[in-house]
Amino acid sequence: MSLSAYDPERLNTMLTRLKLTAVRDRLDNLLDEAARGGLNLREALAFLCEAEIAHKDQRRIQMGLSIAKFPYVRTLDGFDYDAQPAVDAGQMRELATGRWIANGDAVLLLGPPGVGKTHLAVALGREAIIRGYSVLFTTATALMTALSQAHARGWLDERLSHYSKPKLLIVDELGYLPLEPHAAHLFFQLAARRYERGSLLVTSNRSVGEWGEVFGDPVVATAILDRLLHHSHVVTIRGESYRLREKRRAGLLGGSPPPPRRTEGKRRSM
Repeated sequence: MSLSAYDPERLNTMLTRLKLTAVRDRLDNLLDEAARGGLNLREALAFLCEAEIAHKDQRRIQMGLSIAKFPYVRTLDGFDYDAQPAVDAGQMRELATGRWIANGDAVLLLGPPGVGKTHLAVALGREAIIRGYSVLFTTATALMTALSQAHARGWLDERLSHYSKPKLLIVDELGYLPLEPHAAHLFFQLAARRYERGSLLVTSNRSVGEWGEVFGDPVVATAILDRLLHHSHVVTIRGESYRLREKRRAGLLGGSPPPPRRTEGKRRSM
């Protein structure tokens, strides 16, 4: 390789071939910024690499969020821990590291409606994507309907493979609505496929002791829980629905509104 005169088109071609599209598209601005910072050649090269990596990471995260199909945007910083003191902020920060996903563990978020389970599930899913894990979000009703229909049409193996691929599968609202017939057997097959290979995060308004009723089959429910609880983190959230509390505070429900909390800052949706 010989040094030659600077050829913008040739450089552009090489950057494209190397898939350094962020450097290619922002080259002049990046070089000007490096010059203003007085960077030497090695430092400038590192600066360009950092810009390319940041661009690729952002694209990866955006694609991961699109594939995950979250119902809305929620973050851990946006969770009102003052409103739900049963939730340990330190535990949530630990779960946000994704170590439990790397180990193939399960997370169960249990508690009555409106206490922030879905908020936490989406927020932890977003953190998992940022850390490089593939994630898919679904409600329990949608999941079991899809598996039941696939079973009836002879496509069950393909559907199970689809739900087994993501490193983290989030199943929201288990126990809220009646499940499809044979739901316990279908969910067991999914749990068995993912056992110690992929993580499950399940939110439910029912305690694990009630899952036999949820699935309509106590024996199979026990087998499901045997796999989920083997390596698991169970978070039980107690307290009043955030939404009902806010309505009561606004005087929209019966009863006297409680006095405002002194620790309350800007309210966040859950």
